Amino acid sequence: MELNNVKEAGVLIVGAGPTGLALACDLARRGVPTTVVEQADGLFPGSRGKGVQPRTMEVFDDLGIIDAVREHGGPAPTGMVWRDGRPHHEHAIFDASAPPSEAEPYAGPWLLPQWRTQEILHARLEQLGGRVVFGAALTGLAQDADGIRAELSDGRTATARYAVAADGGRSTVRGLLGVGMTGESVAPEPMLVADVRIPSLGRDHWHLFPSLALCPLPGTDEFQLVARYDTAQDAPDTSPNGVRAVLAARTHLSPNQLAEVRWASDFRPRAALADRFRDGRVFLAGDAAHIHSPAGGQGLNTSVQDAYNLGWKLGQVLRHGAPKALLDTYEQERRPVAAQMLDLSTRVHRGEQRRGRATRQLGLGYRGGPLASGAAGALRAGDRAPDGRAPGGRRLFDLFRGPHFTLLAAGRAIPPGPDLPGSVHAHRVPESQAYGEGLFLVRPDGYIGWAGDDPAGLDAFLTRVMRI
Repeated sequence: MELNNVKEAGVLIVGAGPTGLALACDLARRGVPTTVVEQADGLFPGSRGKGVQPRTMEVFDDLGIIDAVREHGGPAPTGMVWRDGRPHHEHAIFDASAPPSEAEPYAGPWLLPQWRTQEILHARLEQLGGRVVFGAALTGLAQDADGIRAELSDGRTATARYAVAADGGRSTVRGLLGVGMTGESVAPEPMLVADVRIPSLGRDHWHLFPSLALCPLPGTDEFQLVARYDTAQDAPDTSPNGVRAVLAARTHLSPNQLAEVRWASDFRPRAALADRFRDGRVFLAGDAAHIHSPAGGQGLNTSVQDAYNLGWKLGQVLRHGAPKALLDTYEQERRPVAAQMLDLSTRVHRGEQRRGRATRQLGLGYRGGPLASGAAGALRAGDRAPDGRAPGGRRLFDLFRGPHFTLLAAGRAIPPGPDLPGSVHAHRVPESQAYGEGLFLVRPDGYIGWAGDDPAGLDAFLTRVMRI
């Protein structure tokens, strides 16, 4: 780090939340010089986005942090409905999920406080040689045909080829770009969320009271408290005494049973989508691009997957000379998915849909998108690439892990012909129920880009995503 200026980077990421950190990790393993700036003096301290869906678990597996995520998190507990100060009956928060399978090794939602997710991602980034510049708010942004120039609150400047706004729902970058956001209020009444310690309350259930819930946070001695208010005019009191008061008013617990309030915030549930996800050399990702109700557990997960989609494309352009048009596909692929997830989370919030298969995001894909060509066996291009077993007992996810593409020859020989580019790893695997028989080119983000019964068309697809 230079004293007066931030060294020029391939990518400037504004915001060190889950989106920015996941993207920084992905770019670091691709060898893309990256600068992450964060206006706060440290990582976000609260539990807010605590639900990690199975598809995001697969992303974390690929990024090399799944062991830490599993060590510090846990499955969602069954709900316990309280009435008149007594446990009344159990209530399933989520629809039952199928057990883990060879094709889907992560089945149900996994609870992990957002602050812990960020700690794990930050540690992985440092392990990969990256770091975050804290206490550096963005104050100005300019771009031209060659790159971007950002002004920071500490007087320094940062230059890069591209920039990514990962700075949340009140995105400074989005405001500087003048990108609008279209949406609606999911519910006009405000909500309070807080991380609290209640030593006398059992941790085997997600406790449900009238207009208040207490979810035990795995790996901690804390609960996440969420309280809904009755009218739009209510103003939640986020002070420790205010949190104790709402707890005492809505449960059988007394104020002094709440030993500590470690973090508290208030918000009004909204659903909003940025009018575009790209402005020249600047991309919007995460909450800067879409704002969800927390009810469906989709916000953090959709955000991490934005980063996962964008990371490999920036890597291909900056490190491998892929056509710049590849970057256009980020908005083309991610904006429809974000719109779909916004609709889902809003319906869950309003009680119109249960938390089930759709919220786990394993069925999401890019069929019919700009980077989906062909079909073979049981899959079409754009589908998520299932896990499975390769010769020697290795998982397919082990073969996919890393910044490369993977050509699977399922139930047949690897096709002869010109050598594949070095960033394409080819493997022959048995025919399986998940894949059937055929050739499948798996993108670095775990989706089928091209599929066919013979290699015709493979070279044409590769020219779109890399220089060959």
